[in-house]
Amino acid sequence: MKIIAYTSPGCSFCKHLKELFKRAELSYEERLVGTSQWDIDDLKSEYPEAASFPYVIIDDEPVGGLVETAKKLMQLGLVSAPQK
Repeated sequence: MKIIAYTSPGCSFCKHLKELFKRAELSYEERLVGTSQWDIDDLKSEYPEAASFPYVIIDDEPVGGLVETAKKLMQLGLVSAPQK
């Protein structure tokens, strides 16, 4: 599984996404937007529907943000819902 996660510095949702990937024992490529390597224009030109951070691509298919990614990983059986 190829995962690309566009993240932003100081983003709490991005932090939770990384914790989710760690819990699922998944490796991913992080693209930190707002750095010299990646800027918002790069993201918007490739994925115009991206409206917030994080923004996740799995196997070349846009998934969305933290909630959508968590749902996708649950559907794939890679994580389970947190216990209360």
